[in-house]
Amino acid sequence: MGSANMEKKWLFPLVISSVICIFLLATSLNLGLVSSRHAINSIFSFFPSRVLANQSSLAFAENIVSQGPPPPSVPAIPRFAYLISGSKGDLEKLWRTLQALYHPLNQYVLHLDLESPVAERLELASRVDNETMFNTVGNVFVIKKANMVTYRGPTMVANTLHACAILLRRSKDWDWFINLSASDYPLVTQDDLFHTFSPLNRNLNFIEHTSQLGWKEEKRAMPLILDPGLYSSKKQDVFWVTPRRTLPTSFKLFTGSAWMVLSRWFVEYCVWGWDNLPRTLLMYYTNFVSSPEGYFHTVICNEPEFAKTAVNHDLHYISWDIPPKQHPHTLNINDTNKMIASGAAFARKFKRDDPALDKIDKDLLRRRKGSFTPGGWCAGKPKCSRVGNPNKIKPGPGAERLRRLVGRLTLTAKFGQNQCK
Repeated sequence: MGSANMEKKWLFPLVISSVICIFLLATSLNLGLVSSRHAINSIFSFFPSRVLANQSSLAFAENIVSQGPPPPSVPAIPRFAYLISGSKGDLEKLWRTLQALYHPLNQYVLHLDLESPVAERLELASRVDNETMFNTVGNVFVIKKANMVTYRGPTMVANTLHACAILLRRSKDWDWFINLSASDYPLVTQDDLFHTFSPLNRNLNFIEHTSQLGWKEEKRAMPLILDPGLYSSKKQDVFWVTPRRTLPTSFKLFTGSAWMVLSRWFVEYCVWGWDNLPRTLLMYYTNFVSSPEGYFHTVICNEPEFAKTAVNHDLHYISWDIPPKQHPHTLNINDTNKMIASGAAFARKFKRDDPALDKIDKDLLRRRKGSFTPGGWCAGKPKCSRVGNPNKIKPGPGAERLRRLVGRLTLTAKFGQNQCK
């Protein structure tokens, strides 16, 4: 009986105290004295709470980067999405490169820039429209609203991102993006490429890069330029403005080859930018000399999730001066043995109808003039006039050369060597 009276004696003051506490807390909130969820949680930190336990897993939008790409149900044979671009007078070179690269499983975007005469751009669109193979398969697209492209300015980067966006929208069935110019040419067949890339992790990015800027620090990173291609319909070279700028401190600059093989996952990141790094760097590189040789490299190496996917090679054979000038040597038939020995998938740059291209067609691609490079997919008479089994792959000697190169490069990347350094 006494115990019951004692409980009642303490019950009333406890209720009154609780009401006063709630009143004071509500008053504090209204006055702005406790203004954040963090402050409220700190007040009650001595109470166990599921909400507090889950605070470490807040759904920040940027966390999607660290989660990686969704597990894909990928086909056994990888597919490639190509941008082949050219300028005034490049129609025939571009068309020949397209025929040498064509395969029904791939996607192709073609671009002749605004400097090209309207007649050339219309002729390219007409050829694509009138090619029975392209109409049947539906995997070749022409950018009809041409962009003005200045090689040393940001317009080339903008054009590359434009093509990436088209390819992402057009098809979900590709794994790697490859940018080429009309002056490039393949040294292996697409069957060789499929065979070599089939066992690879499809998040790998083949992008030649270094943070050792050397002479580029003074000549490219610190000057400020404007690209008339951003606002003019006539092609002009970039021009320099003052003052110069210092090197950035919020990210690290990387430089390398403008030609690359990028994973779909990284291309999506550059186009959609689920954090702000790709857009921030795009604005920075708007005033950077030769931005195509730095933009993608700096993006990939400043995002840790992608940095570990970088393979330090562009899969091209290119002959440069030492130190490199703005453009590489033009290749000829005397360079053929070096090209083959390199194991590379592509070479540049070539003049139109150079005898070296005829030798590559004959000895490496087994391609007849004016036709597609033969592969396991080819059927009909004449050969490759009809699509047989597009999943039938017949690799040739080029596959072994490329496999040795890629195997060595990916092994180096696996151990983090020569990667974003």
